[in-house]
Amino acid sequence: MNEITLVTGANKGIGREIAGRLAALGHTVVIGARSASAGEKAAAEIGGSSVVLDVTDPASVASAASTIDARHGRLDVLVNNAAVAMPPGSDLASQRPSTADLDVLRAIFETNLFGVVTVTNALLPLLRRSAAPRIVNVSSAGASLARNADPAGELPISAGYTPSKTALTSLTLQYARDLRPEGILVNAVCPGHCATDLNHHSGPRTPAQGAESAVRMATIPKDGPTGTFVDDEGPVPW
Repeated sequence: MNEITLVTGANKGIGREIAGRLAALGHTVVIGARSASAGEKAAAEIGGSSVVLDVTDPASVASAASTIDARHGRLDVLVNNAAVAMPPGSDLASQRPSTADLDVLRAIFETNLFGVVTVTNALLPLLRRSAAPRIVNVSSAGASLARNADPAGELPISAGYTPSKTALTSLTLQYARDLRPEGILVNAVCPGHCATDLNHHSGPRTPAQGAESAVRMATIPKDGPTGTFVDDEGPVPW
């Protein structure tokens, strides 16, 4: 059966690579993007389609869900990839706990956590029509509590991006527990430190490398794992 897949924030970066890889594997991929033109361009490049989707706007999310319903009648895979690390106009000081700008922190959580809830819940009716529904949340090993607790670690200090991804990983577990009886698999993945717009292209890994774990978890069988947190080398410490 042809897999219908939605990837949010998929017009560039890691999301674009995830979408392209899944399209190459035979998935009918829907690019979710805030910009209609950017989404259409990416969709044309991978041979998919696009929907205007702003994860922080419930009306936009509802409209995208309706469009996917009308086009395909179901959804097999949801990849929650859209994220923000540094909102426009902010700086590193705005995310240090001692100097935090609450508006910046709220903007980050609005996309990285609440946006995932908004999108996931809007798409659940379509996922429930799938024979093998899967949800993949793109998190970060940089948000691992174990790694942040290591006094010898060199992770950046952040009251915004890092806790938002820690919360997303925890949220993934809650969804996995909630949806397990329905056979909906929910897993979190870490793409690694990739060179993307998110970090001003400072990461040592490529977006293609970063897509690996998400693609793998998006293609697991219906009896595959749920409630896990992995990168392309295996389990990530929580």
